[in-house]
Amino acid sequence: MKIGPMIIDPPVMLAPMAGVSNRAYRSIARRQGATLCITEMVNANALLHNSAKSFWLMEMDPGEHPVGIQIAGSTPEVMAEAAYQAERQGCDLIDINMGCPVPKVVKNGDGSALLNDADRAVSVVREVVSAVKIPVTVKVRAGWNHNSITAPSLAESFERVGARAITIHARTRDDLYTRPANWDFIRQVKERVDIPVVGNGDVRTPEDAVRMIEQTGADGVMIGRASFGDPWIFRRITEFVRAGRHLDPPDALERAEMALYHVRRMVEIKGETVAIREMRKQLTWYLRGTPGSNTYRNRCYALNTRDEAENLIHEWLNHARNEELSWI
Repeated sequence: MKIGPMIIDPPVMLAPMAGVSNRAYRSIARRQGATLCITEMVNANALLHNSAKSFWLMEMDPGEHPVGIQIAGSTPEVMAEAAYQAERQGCDLIDINMGCPVPKVVKNGDGSALLNDADRAVSVVREVVSAVKIPVTVKVRAGWNHNSITAPSLAESFERVGARAITIHARTRDDLYTRPANWDFIRQVKERVDIPVVGNGDVRTPEDAVRMIEQTGADGVMIGRASFGDPWIFRRITEFVRAGRHLDPPDALERAEMALYHVRRMVEIKGETVAIREMRKQLTWYLRGTPGSNTYRNRCYALNTRDEAENLIHEWLNHARNEELSWI
C-alpha cells in the first residue's frame, strides 16, 4: 500500500488510541510488525495554546518512521495550524480524527460529530492539506447512526480535496464499541474512491485480517483494541499475510518480559508516578487469560511504583510456570 511517497508493506497498522498508542507502545507494536503507527489524538485547540501535554503526545523516538500524528478539531483554520505544528515534529503524515465517539469530544463538534457536517468536514481536510507538505489521511466512522451512513460520500469529497488515504472504522458513532463492526461499510467506501482504504474494526486474528481484505477490497488493516496486552498480533498477521504461516502465541515468559519492558519504557518516558498509574490497566491486559490470574490483575490497580509492578509480574510468572500454563 502506498500513501504519498511511503510504501506500507505489509499494510498492518496500529490505530491511534488515547492512553495506549504513546511512544512506548508504538515502539513495541513496531518491533512486533506494525508497519505504520499513529499517535494518540492531539487536540488542535490545546496544541495552539501551547499545551505541554499536546507536545508530549507528539514526541517520537529517534528513527520512529513511518509515524503519523493524529489531530482533532472542527475549525478549519485551527486544524491547519495544528497540522503545521505537527509536521514540524518530524512525522510522516497527518491523520485527521473524524471517528472519536466520546461525548466530551463530540459536544465540541469534533471527532465523529463532523460526520453530521459535510461542508465543515471537507473544509477541515482541505485546509489541513494546504497547510502541510506531507500526506494527509482521515479516520472516520461509517456515519452518525445507521440512518445516516455518510462515510462513502465524504470519502469521495476528501479525496477530491487532497486526502491520500481513508481509514474506516466499520461502526457508527451510535454503535460506540459494543455493536459488531459491519465490514460492508468498508466495501462501500472502497468502491467510491481510488486512494487507499484501510479497514478497522473486529480484526482479532490473522484470518480476520485476510477475510476483511477479501470481503471489502481494503488495502490494509488497522488494529486497535485487539492489540491490548497482545502486541504480537501484528507479527501474527504479518506472517500470515506474507507466508500463510501461523506463529505460536506467546508463552508466559514472553508476556512477562514484554510487560516488564513496557513498564520500564513508560517510566523512562513519563516518570514513575504517571507511568505506573497509566500501566495499571495495561498490565491487567498482559496478565489476563490464565486460571487464577484474576487475583494478580485486581492487584494491578493498587500499584504505585516500578518495583511493585515488577514484583507483581515476577510473582505472576512463577504462578503461571507452576501451573504449567500455555498461552492461547
